Amino acid sequence: MKASVDFLIAGTQKGGTSSLDACLRGHPDIDMAFGKEPHFFDNEDLFRAGFPGDAQYHANFPPHVPGRLRGEATPIYMYWREVAARVHRYNPGMKWIILLRNPIGRAYSHWNMERGRKAENLPFLEALRAEGERLRSALPLQHRVFSYVDRGFYGGQLQRIWSLFPRSQTLILRSDVFRRDPKTVLNAVHRFLGVREVPPEREMKENSGVYPAGMGREAWEYLRGVFEPEIRSLESLLGWDCRDWLAPSVSMV
Repeated sequence: MKASVDFLIAGTQKGGTSSLDACLRGHPDIDMAFGKEPHFFDNEDLFRAGFPGDAQYHANFPPHVPGRLRGEATPIYMYWREVAARVHRYNPGMKWIILLRNPIGRAYSHWNMERGRKAENLPFLEALRAEGERLRSALPLQHRVFSYVDRGFYGGQLQRIWSLFPRSQTLILRSDVFRRDPKTVLNAVHRFLGVREVPPEREMKENSGVYPAGMGREAWEYLRGVFEPEIRSLESLLGWDCRDWLAPSVSMV
């Protein structure tokens, strides 16, 4: 049976995936999963005995209608090591849509989210310094909660996907551009998926938050030191100019 899920919004967490998911839910040629983040391909319990089968995955979706695309958004898919191989076994023709956010701001947004969920009780800089030990506690898996810095090393995550899927099946976008110019970015997504270009029906407000304070100069400098080589490498990998990612934002510091 032909695989009937055609594309994934696979990351990054805190990168605008909720807004993109919301936009595509209103498209006349697309059926999204019943809810955002089915977490099928990163479910270790589900895959412990091998591939669980297509039917279990398809239960997350409306019945397939010929001529309509099916897609879902689970932003941890980009980060979770086993996902690319599992997706390839399911559908080697899968298309991947990935939004990349400045990893410095992404880390701070992630920490604020976990604080809001009462999962994090450390101040931001302390949490950054504790991350290595916390990550080790989750081995051999990755840490789903305290991976503020680790999720920001995008190059390796992209290369893992590209080792199994041709680059032509991936669309890599900038979250900041999506926020500033949603219509242009959404049209690029429509062209990538081969569907009609329709304007966004809503403003980009899903999961947008206002932080009570900036991250602080010391934390920003710490993260800039960590991520500068990664950002420079990403510029070469994608042909982007990311110099603004390394400039301090008034709202951040």
